Formats: sequence, structure tokens, C-alpha cells
Amino acid sequence: MPAEAIRVDRLRRVYGARVALNDVTFSVARGEVFALLGPNGGGKTTLFKILSTLLAPSGGSALLLGDPLSAPAAVRRHLGVVFQHPSVDGKLSVVENLVCHGHLYGLRGSALRGRVDTVLQRLGLSDRAADRVETLSGGLQRRTELAKALLHEPALLLLDEPSTGLDPGARRDFLQYLRQLREQDGVTILLTTHYMEEAERCDRVAILHQGNLVRVGTPAELKACLGGDVVVIETADPDGLRQKIQERFGCAAAVVDGTVRLERPRGHEFVRDVVEAFPAEVSLVTYGKPTLEDVFIHLTGHRFWSADAAGGAAT
Repeated sequence: MPAEAIRVDRLRRVYGARVALNDVTFSVARGEVFALLGPNGGGKTTLFKILSTLLAPSGGSALLLGDPLSAPAAVRRHLGVVFQHPSVDGKLSVVENLVCHGHLYGLRGSALRGRVDTVLQRLGLSDRAADRVETLSGGLQRRTELAKALLHEPALLLLDEPSTGLDPGARRDFLQYLRQLREQDGVTILLTTHYMEEAERCDRVAILHQGNLVRVGTPAELKACLGGDVVVIETADPDGLRQKIQERFGCAAAVVDGTVRLERPRGHEFVRDVVEAFPAEVSLVTYGKPTLEDVFIHLTGHRFWSADAAGGAAT
């Protein structure tokens, strides 16, 4: 098997004059948990649909465990897919959903029963196997989706916004199950997300913005590119204060959504200095260690949840 589970090369998708993906290139190592992070409209769902063979690219290429997207039947043999919207039948029990899905992959008899028992046990669903899915909590329904995707023992798991609708505790549990899959079974996992804490738990993160791949790295590598603490200043005249800060302290600053933002080593000392220098112009100032949202702002000039960040590309 190839060392890379996924190799994407200059992948492109357009809808008329609108570019949803613009020459996206990256790779995912075997056994890696890899996140596509971006706001709605960033292009991550389009990329997910292409990798799961539901949508043809307009250009470029991709290999999934050595098979090209141009051979979708071969690609699908490797894949387990969990979609953003539920694909289980709420009127059926957990085990009935799994049996129906197993039949689609040609599983029958003792082989199917063995796989069903294995995934039920692995995902902590054995005692709920006879329950109708519609009676389960959101977290248990999501585990049922994952059990279905793992039934045929895929080497590559694709998940589109897998923890949407889950409370924080259920989200942490679900992510822990994914890490167990990687550690115990060597499954490669690619997921799309707009949750920062979800991306933080992945091995590497690819940041997508308006169809462009702006940076790939570990969470620590991405945050290190900021070079210091993040200082955010609220003021009545952000453009004027930004200019004064640059002239007084010789550091680059930017205006984002009406606040002045900059990165400085030893941010607590800079907060003191800027308040002393401009006491009448600083309404509120905060600082902290950089987050992945700060990385997104640094790389794109937009807040993660702003209308501008969400515009310009289709998902």
C-alpha cells in the first residue's frame, strides 16, 4: 500500500463563473487524523464530495490509497463515509441499520454477524443494538453512523462535519473514538469541521478559505506562525489607532471587524505600554495565546465567522 493515503494535486471545481475549489494540493499520510478547517462557504464540503466520489472535479487529480478518482468503484472499496446529515433509518433498530448496510457490501451470514458484533462492541452500542435509532441521543446516533461506515473494514474514513449537533461532551467522546480507531486499527481519518477544538485534536490541519488552501500544518505549527501573543484593542477610531501604534511601536497591526489586532511577544507588557501611550483612545484591550481562529484571521484578514469569510465560494 502507498505511504500516502490521499494525494490531491491541483484539484479544482467551478460552478459556472464561481470557483469553489482553486488548485488545491495536499497529502494525507496513512494512519493520520487530518482536518479540513474552514467556515461555511470555504470549499471543504465540495472537496469532501469530490473525495467521496459524489462529485466530479473540474480539474486536477486525486489518489486514494493508490486508486484514482477516475475509478470510483475501486476508490469506494477503501472508503467508509459519514455524511453531515444522518443516513441511518430512524425507524429501524441499530442492528437492522447495520445489517442492511452490510448487505450492500455483499456481507452475509456469519461474516456479517461477526462484523456487526465487532463494531457494536467497539463503539459501545451492544446494549442498544435492538433500540430504534430515533430513540437514541444525538451522540449515540452519531456512533451508529460511524459503526455503519466501519462495517466493511475501510482503510480510509471520511467524515463531513461529524460532530454537528452534538453537545461538547458528546463531541469529545466522538473524537476519542476516532483516535482509538487510528491507534487500534490504523484507520486513516479525514474530517471536515468548523469547530476549532475539533481541529486542535487532529494531527494536521488544512485551512480552506474561499476555495483556496491557505496553509497546512500541525496545530502547533500553525499557531507558531503568529510569532507571539494576540492583542485585540477596541477603540472608537480603529484606523487612526492602528496608524499610531505602527508609528509609535514599529509593529504591524490590522483592523478586523472594527478592532485593532496585532501579534507581539510578551503581550502583557505591550498591553501596559499601549494603554499608557493612548489612554483616551483604548476602550478595551485583551491578549492571549494564539488559537486556530487567530491563525485564520492572520492568514486571510477575516474573522472565521464573518460574512466576508463565508462568502465567495460554494460548499
